[in-house]
Amino acid sequence: MGMFKEFRDFAMRGNVVDLAVGVVIGGAFGKIVTSLVDQIIMPPIGWITGGIDFSDLKWVLRPADASNPAHKVAEVAIQYGAFINTLIQFVIIAFAIFLVIKALNRFTRKLDAAPAAPTADQKLLTEIRDLLKERS
Repeated sequence: MGMFKEFRDFAMRGNVVDLAVGVVIGGAFGKIVTSLVDQIIMPPIGWITGGIDFSDLKWVLRPADASNPAHKVAEVAIQYGAFINTLIQFVIIAFAIFLVIKALNRFTRKLDAAPAAPTADQKLLTEIRDLLKERS
């Protein structure tokens, strides 16, 4: 029973729970960013570039043996086009995340810039201070 209690205490520690929430939200955010890139950003880029698709570019090291399908010798190739596509998507995703973080930072700066109104306790303490000053 002692080991279970230790594990529960470990698993419920603030950092572990925060990390779990971050992973779940990060996964959901990753889906949003992927959708943004694939469905909103890439179509205009494809239209502008004339539909260039790098995914078929490859350097064939050994071609498949099509003359004798019984052997089923698969093609061996370095698919550098797929790598180029992945790099392009990374740059677009990184830029999209940069823009989102920049907007969030701007929003939080505006929230931080507005001075908070004094609480009821602070108002009461200010009145007490002022009354004490008048007595002196």
